[in-house]
Amino acid sequence: MANGWQTTSIGEVVKPIDRAEVPIAGKAYRQIGVRLWGQGAYERETIDGSQTKYKTLSRVESGDIIVNKIWARNGSVAVVADGLSGCFGSSEFPTFAPVRSKLDPKWFHWITRTKWFWQACDEKSQGTSGKNRIRPEKFLEIRIPLPPIEEQHRILIYIEELKTKINSIELYKAEIDADLDRMLLSAYHKIADNSPQKPLEDVAPLTRRAATIDSTSKYPQVAVRSFGRGTFHKPNLDGSEITWQKPYLVKANDILISNIKAWEGAIAVANETDDGRFGSHRYLTCVPIPNVATSRFVCFHLLTEEGLSKIGEASPGTADRNRTLNAKALMKIPVPVPPIEQQLWFDNLHDKVASLRELQSATGEELSALLPSVLDRAFKGEL
Repeated sequence: MANGWQTTSIGEVVKPIDRAEVPIAGKAYRQIGVRLWGQGAYERETIDGSQTKYKTLSRVESGDIIVNKIWARNGSVAVVADGLSGCFGSSEFPTFAPVRSKLDPKWFHWITRTKWFWQACDEKSQGTSGKNRIRPEKFLEIRIPLPPIEEQHRILIYIEELKTKINSIELYKAEIDADLDRMLLSAYHKIADNSPQKPLEDVAPLTRRAATIDSTSKYPQVAVRSFGRGTFHKPNLDGSEITWQKPYLVKANDILISNIKAWEGAIAVANETDDGRFGSHRYLTCVPIPNVATSRFVCFHLLTEEGLSKIGEASPGTADRNRTLNAKALMKIPVPVPPIEQQLWFDNLHDKVASLRELQSATGEELSALLPSVLDRAFKGEL
């Protein structure tokens, strides 16, 4: 390893912790959980001592290393943060205290965020009973890079300063995103508030293009994410597998609406890459009348608070799976119809915002890759 560092087994630099208590009825116990993929520990609901099936619960303290035996193979290992000190875990969460003269808990925290550590946990979980639980003695066999404690401190300063800067950038990006949302909504109200309204059937009527099924053909699928997050592509549908649930052709600029998730914003405009794909029988397609409305403007309206309220009224039922959008009720939903020139102006603004968000997304991907890259270099001794 670079810089002459040695690797060592976790068992050489931690000590098993036993702070077990027999649960007492009438006493409150704050529970701890551990997220997957190195995302840290968190506080679960508080329970009464009479509510647990475990004979003992173990108290954790700040800086402890806590392992979820079942999900360690998916990176469910964490260092206990200050605010979680005094929480309790069951016997499914073996706990260890770092030997602080050799291992800084923060050093181990960043180790839990790496793919190579998750892989090591997975390998040590293989072949064990009980859904591949990791046994504590196997966990302690995992080898980690361990420079001298002073070197750990130096590198930790660098990593944590970088993380602070990344957090600041992400916060700034979120503020920009919120500003863009407010700008679009303001532009929408500017042209919509005093405009006449018409039922959707007179603006963008329902248009369904049932596919002619060939058992030897494949049908590329398109679907819609909830909360106004656009379309996405699903695997091809094999014609030989299609029965009564026939797909429908989608064209660019169709307004594509999920009839079971419309109430939570599964509404989008089909883009050029969606053209020629197929939506399942669960998707409704509305096509704006030329020179009356644009797809972008109508879709935006349906995703506003007012639009979603009307969509909700047209989707009866209380259970998620039963909230099916009634097509006839959908067609009666009122839609503002400003002059087409104003709608085109709004569409142009919407496209500019979308371009900015694409740029933000690309920057975000680079930012997301930065910390893992730095951690990789850190644990190779290259910082």
